[in-house]
Amino acid sequence: MADRVVRRIPEPTVVRLPVYQRALLTLSTCGVQTVSSAELAEAAGVNAAKVRKDLSHLGTYGTPGTGYDVSFLLGQVRRELGLDREWQVVIVGMGNLGHALARSQTFATQNFRAAALFDIDPGKIGEEVAGLPVRHVCELAKVVGGISRSIGVIASPASAAQDVCNRLVEAGTVAILNFAPAILAVPPSVQLRQVDFSVELQVLAFYVAHPEVTPEPQDAPLSGL
Repeated sequence: MADRVVRRIPEPTVVRLPVYQRALLTLSTCGVQTVSSAELAEAAGVNAAKVRKDLSHLGTYGTPGTGYDVSFLLGQVRRELGLDREWQVVIVGMGNLGHALARSQTFATQNFRAAALFDIDPGKIGEEVAGLPVRHVCELAKVVGGISRSIGVIASPASAAQDVCNRLVEAGTVAILNFAPAILAVPPSVQLRQVDFSVELQVLAFYVAHPEVTPEPQDAPLSGL
């Protein structure tokens, strides 16, 4: 555990770790026992030198002529990502996206569990989604305060996103994933990640409109819901 605190893994490497984890999980499921940096690079959509550099930050260098032990490396990457423990996911905003997230099979396979659902719409309060009742957002502080290792997910309209964010922070949530198309302000102690579909669509439109421009390889594609 001390090694995890002392060693600082660069942000670009952290962003690529889920991609390696997904590739390694596929290899493991197919019964592959060892993988070279070139093979892992091809599966992850990066170059082999970048794979070797990234994995060196984990203290892993592979075996010359053999490569990396898939099972061991998968376990190591999952530990670094914190996937060796269960995380409780709190979703605020139960529209179509909120419903899809709550029912996502990705959660269970990656040690994330939908733990509480919230909305402000009286028509949605009391509805059961994936075995969980939708609660009014006014209950958020009481419910989330009793959940350990919680990650907040904002799937509300942009106009409500900052208020939802404030409520999550006040409830003690220190990690938030925001799907609302809004720029949020959080304290330095809170980790905030933004997923903006409209921005991604605009970037795609740019490259389609300008075929002469070659985009950089995408390090971490959005995971399926």
